[in-house]
Amino acid sequence: MSDTTPRPAEHHRYDLTIRRLFEAPVVDAPDQEIVYRGHLRLTYRQFRERVHRLAAALAALGVRPGDTVAMMDYDSHRYLEAFYAVPMMGAVLHTINVRLSPEQIAYTIDHAEDDVILVHSDFLPILEAIRGRTEQPKAIVALVDEGARPVTPLPLAGEYEALLAAAPPRFDFPELDEETRATTFYTTGTTGHPKGVFFSHRQLVLHTLGVATALGSARHCSFRQGDVYMPITPMFHVHAWGIPYVATALGVKQVYPGKYAPDALLSLIEREKVTFSHCVPTILHMLLRTPGSEKVDLSRWKE
Repeated sequence: MSDTTPRPAEHHRYDLTIRRLFEAPVVDAPDQEIVYRGHLRLTYRQFRERVHRLAAALAALGVRPGDTVAMMDYDSHRYLEAFYAVPMMGAVLHTINVRLSPEQIAYTIDHAEDDVILVHSDFLPILEAIRGRTEQPKAIVALVDEGARPVTPLPLAGEYEALLAAAPPRFDFPELDEETRATTFYTTGTTGHPKGVFFSHRQLVLHTLGVATALGSARHCSFRQGDVYMPITPMFHVHAWGIPYVATALGVKQVYPGKYAPDALLSLIEREKVTFSHCVPTILHMLLRTPGSEKVDLSRWKE
């Protein structure tokens, strides 16, 4: 007699990876804006392509799954692109705290075993100062806001925008296990060397979903699709509390201010009609004490 016992359906695994967060807003809000310093505007559709190009450019530099790519930048569209491109390749994003001492930064670069460093031209002097005191990464890529490629004794593998322009617009991101390491950074305020921690894809996705749910249901400081978001917490600090992932998943308009300058921050809040930010009390105090701040309409701003 043949066995006619019903067999359970094959379990379909749906890994919670950053790629899942990346796909949704491009479908729901392809023409929504991502703004950098009020000078550069991208649509989510363009953002998607730039993430693919960044991954392809890094792969051309030799980055493979399990490698580490470090970032030294202000809050920018480039940082957001790295938040997605690097982990989705299967590599690890090291968000370097640029406020550490040069010696501490050298330690974190070595401890994280960085293979590539994406560095804003303002922070090149830090790498120049520790040259010879740390193992050299495979490649250093310069991030330039304005002007020509910076002059530095460091061997540069290229300039960020030029590398993206030369890279193909599509990259074949691999399917990853959700427990794959996605990001790493180093805590401060403890004894001895900075302590390294990391987040897996699963942890970041669950954090994103949890924060989105909590803020979406908040009564006095809610965060929803109609908001305009600008972080004033450094993106190297626990992914700016994870809110950029939430903002991107929701498909909201995002404004990245670059270097924190009070006048520029207030101008962006007013001009771009920012409704949602997060920061520590010292930053808020700095903004409110800035001459002329009383003339800025902050009535719509939730902080």
